[in-house]
Amino acid sequence: MPKENIEQSIRQAKQRFGIVGNDQALHLALERAIKVAPHELSVLIIGESGTGKEFFPKVIHENSRRRHSRYFAVNCGAIPEGTIDSELFGHEKGAFTGAISDRKGYFEEADGGTLFLDEVAELPMSTQARLLRVLESGEFIRVGSSDVRKTNVRIVAATNVNMTKAIEEGRFREDLFYRLSTVTIVIPPLRERADDIVMIARKFAADFAEKNQTDEISFDTDARWALMKYRWPGNVRQLKNVIDQISIFESGKTITKEIISAYLPADTRSTLPATVKNSPSYESEREFLFKMVLSLRQEVEELRAKLSGDDTAAVNEHKALSDPSARQVNEEEIGDLDVVD
Repeated sequence: MPKENIEQSIRQAKQRFGIVGNDQALHLALERAIKVAPHELSVLIIGESGTGKEFFPKVIHENSRRRHSRYFAVNCGAIPEGTIDSELFGHEKGAFTGAISDRKGYFEEADGGTLFLDEVAELPMSTQARLLRVLESGEFIRVGSSDVRKTNVRIVAATNVNMTKAIEEGRFREDLFYRLSTVTIVIPPLRERADDIVMIARKFAADFAEKNQTDEISFDTDARWALMKYRWPGNVRQLKNVIDQISIFESGKTITKEIISAYLPADTRSTLPATVKNSPSYESEREFLFKMVLSLRQEVEELRAKLSGDDTAAVNEHKALSDPSARQVNEEEIGDLDVVD
């Protein structure tokens, strides 16, 4: 697919599913989802809780040949172990107490479409074996039945678990992992998308005000910096919760750093600082000061030379400043300048 078409598809996906941000890693994840969509491959989406993993299977489904068929999302961690097989593969009447009739599972309901298995690492080992069979042959058996059924389902799975560790600890089948992860898409955590945080916060604030007919909040410079510095362990989901709370109790206000701090958990507010992209380091600040001092000195000397009518002095001074050996500026010289912090 040409680059122009990819970029257009990314814009359309962001608009359709409300994905906010211009971070390069986010765009790379979207690009992978769009490129793999037309191909009948299993996809494993990896990312921390709250990063928005649930949007990417929808992007894949909508850009695939199955987009006119059904799409189902199943949270494997939310279904009790005793009923997960029935939910996924269906059951026969009388298979267990409460099974008063035959029931189709998600693999039958989603036949011809896409099935998203969220938190797939939470599946019991027995269910993992059944899932592996479906991936390998498209075959499954309802609970309480001996009849083999066929299905044509594309699987997209997601997890926030370290799969290598889960395999080593015997909690996840290695062969199933390789079946699921034909293509892997990694979703970046919010703390690595610092440049997007304020943009997302403003979107949540605007959405809340529109939905609830309240005055929209805004953020001053220090508040925006505080949002970017915070680690956001709950990622986008946590950010939305915080902005919703502030929108309720601080409606119409310009939000300050102090207000932001009051709505952040005390145990993570100061102990988990985030590394903000493009934040100036000490060395870069020092280099900037040196360049500023040199520039000021050059301008002063050139002005002095012009006033005295001695252009040669200005030329010699310019050559001296251009010499790398002359770029040594001591702290006393910097101290003589009034620098606004």
